[in-house]
Amino acid sequence: MAKKILGLATGIAVGLAGATATPAAHGEETQSWTMTSTWPSEIELIELDRRWVDTVNRIAGDELEIEFQPGGTIIPGDQVFDAAQSGNIDAAADWPGYWAGRSPAFSPLATHTMLFNAVDYLNWIFEWGGFEVYQEVYGEYDLVYLPYAVTNNESGFMGGEQIESISDLDGKRLRLAGRDQGRVLEELGGSQVELAGEEIYQALERGVVDGAEFAIPGVDYKAGFAEIVDYWATPGWHQSASVFGVMINQDSWDALSESTQEKLKIAAEANMAWSLAWSERRSTEGTEAFKDAGVEISQMPEEELQEVQEVTNEVILRGACDDPDHAMVYHSQIAYLKDYATWRDLSVPFNMSRTIDALPDLDAIEECL
Repeated sequence: MAKKILGLATGIAVGLAGATATPAAHGEETQSWTMTSTWPSEIELIELDRRWVDTVNRIAGDELEIEFQPGGTIIPGDQVFDAAQSGNIDAAADWPGYWAGRSPAFSPLATHTMLFNAVDYLNWIFEWGGFEVYQEVYGEYDLVYLPYAVTNNESGFMGGEQIESISDLDGKRLRLAGRDQGRVLEELGGSQVELAGEEIYQALERGVVDGAEFAIPGVDYKAGFAEIVDYWATPGWHQSASVFGVMINQDSWDALSESTQEKLKIAAEANMAWSLAWSERRSTEGTEAFKDAGVEISQMPEEELQEVQEVTNEVILRGACDDPDHAMVYHSQIAYLKDYATWRDLSVPFNMSRTIDALPDLDAIEECL
């Protein structure tokens, strides 16, 4: 994995050097953008957005300067999609799963239950056509999308009651983000409660929900969860990886030169490589902090995770036919997994992707396209 990330980082460094070396054309005015995020300043995921903005302003500052405002300061976080689409702002950072109510295709663009890990998203986006899939889905809303961050599996459910097995999910009201995630949870006996990230602490504290998931351990710890939970159930099977990025108004994008557009893409690639290392470090630090706080951590047995995988496959197949774009995204992603398995399974135990014996039926999904 170190070699792959090193190679990626080296290529990015060359790109950054080349991007920095090209000044703006003589007499060309620097454009100014306003950008916001779904994340308020108190949620640490905003660091993913800030770093990309900082990188753009460093390598393209003669041509474009982005003024970044945290979520909720100029526009409520749940309204940033409309604001970027309409051109009220030039760009907005997001997690694609928040827009699954507009199209279910946004759900697998954001995360999976029991499917991709972070390296799978990296591979798929950079080399197996994933970047183009984001453009196809967001493009239907007059938006350009640059995926620029990826994190590996989330913490898992935290709360006042222990969840050690599937049977412990029965009847539980759990804060859970994601359209497909909610469907899987319901099949396993629980019920989904959707809350904004900044609402989770109080919901746990007051017993509005029996448990909650949010992000990686470092982000969850900084959000204060160790103060109010006794138990933490791992692994985070509900979100085996997550992607974040920036939605850009089509007219704002078209107003940029091709050179400036390329610099924004280079910044996104650099940010994505950094984000994986950042999130894994924060997950390590967060886990240590939860342990020090006395939170009891459990792991779901492998045989039960296999049952979750089977339920997930069924949910994916049923949902694929709800919408052709939804089927298109899953078809592309599962085709990648089948193709990559040619090498991946030969490199065990040093492989960077999950080895999954039973994938959703690709032919059945193809019938829904």
